[in-house]
Amino acid sequence: MNSDASPAYPAPLPNEDADHFIRTAINLGATEAVIIPSSQIMVEDYLAELCNGKPVCPNYGLSPSCPPHVPGPSAFRLWQNKSPWCVVIRMDFPPVGPLTQDHRDLGHLLHEIVSGVEHDAVIRGYTHAKSFAGGSCKHLFCYDFGSCRVLSENGPCRNPDTARPSMSGFGINVARLMASAQWKKPPDSTSMSWLAGLVLL
Repeated sequence: MNSDASPAYPAPLPNEDADHFIRTAINLGATEAVIIPSSQIMVEDYLAELCNGKPVCPNYGLSPSCPPHVPGPSAFRLWQNKSPWCVVIRMDFPPVGPLTQDHRDLGHLLHEIVSGVEHDAVIRGYTHAKSFAGGSCKHLFCYDFGSCRVLSENGPCRNPDTARPSMSGFGINVARLMASAQWKKPPDSTSMSWLAGLVLL
């Protein structure tokens, strides 16, 4: 547990802002969204280290949104301390294969949702807002390109408005995040699955 995290119950988020962010997430395609204190996000170093474990994640090193190109748990804890609240977002969907176009479309939508909420948060004055999703942006956005342009050419990202870092590379315990949001895993995982993302405010 992060001992330097924000207080468990920071100053209340204005109701109009909370309602707006939840409504924005739902309108963009989320199944559900809730606001929780960011101190309830559990960050564990060993989870980030799994990206380069045995076996190594197939997305390791392929994009700037995945290890070793992200600053990892220590940086997330600093952002967490500056952002007392977060929006937790869940998408429910029938299970699909991990390498199918359907999976890419779902991952792409998740990134669109969290980046959309982040964009709205910045407009409303939450200038430190940062969003995180699941999956490698290389796999989701640039799977038909040989390499990431940022890494291979030191060039601009092809999808800067939507591609967001993966939670895995920052050691975010997603199971605990779902518990903090008071969401339970679908009882029948053969008929329903989910993806999750978050936005620090």
